[in-house]
Amino acid sequence: MLDKLNIIQQKFNEVSDLIIQPDIILDQKRYISLNKDYKELGLIIEKKNLYEEFLLNIEEAEDICKNEKDKEMIEMASEQLSEAKKKISILEEEIKFLLIPKDPDDSKNVVIELRAGTGGDEASIFAGDLFRMYAKFCEGKGWKVSLVDSNPGTSGGYKEIIFEVSGKDDIYGVLKFESGVHRVQRVPQTETQGRVHTSAATVMVLPEAEEFDVEINMNDVRIDYFCSSGPGGQSVNTTYSAVRLTHTPTGIVAQCQDQKSQHKNKDKALKVLRSRLYELELNKKLEADSLKRNSMVSSGDRSAKIRTYNYPQGRVTDHRIGLTLYDLQNIVNGDIQKIIDELKLVQNTEMLKNSEEVF
Repeated sequence: MLDKLNIIQQKFNEVSDLIIQPDIILDQKRYISLNKDYKELGLIIEKKNLYEEFLLNIEEAEDICKNEKDKEMIEMASEQLSEAKKKISILEEEIKFLLIPKDPDDSKNVVIELRAGTGGDEASIFAGDLFRMYAKFCEGKGWKVSLVDSNPGTSGGYKEIIFEVSGKDDIYGVLKFESGVHRVQRVPQTETQGRVHTSAATVMVLPEAEEFDVEINMNDVRIDYFCSSGPGGQSVNTTYSAVRLTHTPTGIVAQCQDQKSQHKNKDKALKVLRSRLYELELNKKLEADSLKRNSMVSSGDRSAKIRTYNYPQGRVTDHRIGLTLYDLQNIVNGDIQKIIDELKLVQNTEMLKNSEEVF
């Protein structure tokens, strides 16, 4: 393991030298990439320094046990040796997880699209419940939620809602596990017989692509302006502030009508369009990547049923890892971190098994 860590130390030193070069600072794309590498490698170097410290402690303790005559010194050294071996064993596992290749998209902001599926009005109400769940989760993380577009349901909730999540930390790395079909089992508000119905909503989590991730030729984009039909005050239905972008080569459409400003709506719609185009390339990459394709956690299949929220039993079941929690109310109120942590653990364990030759 030390050999592997020494190679990483060399890479860290190289990145440290490059990141302060004037020509690198002027190249925004390269600088952002290197800065991300610098932070990630820095975490491993911290562990490496601690690892070397423990190795030195073990060496010193073993030397005392071997050559010292004083029984008390030998006893103290034995305790130190035992403690250092325990700590180094735990540290080795931590380092192995840090050495697992990281998804380069994990640090990106995201665009989330929620769509009501089977279940009519109840599916729209459920899509609204999911939006509130994610909004509360993001609020607890200190992340900003910004609405892009929405299509309200006839009895509440949303037939479709699209929003951005931005902030610090690995936003895509946390929320990507939410992509897929979510089901709800409960008695709908419109049900008079008290029967439990099953409805569904689809969640899509897209890494927000920057301009240097996806270059869009605006000659390939048709721009339509229309009157907003959503919230927006007096300007609603009186000014052509809403924007619809159609990418002619792919047929992908993105629109925004949340802002009063036509310019701001165009910028937001462009972000969504860029992210959807980026997702096309991402899916090709996932299909080509056998390790990710075979992962039960992040297959990238948006049609896969991933989670059921059962109200009569007060439980939430994540079908990918067979996790069932009887804590439905807290979960729908935004407490989804415990589910995400379990999914991350399973995925990291899978990846570690596939990367063991590295160690």
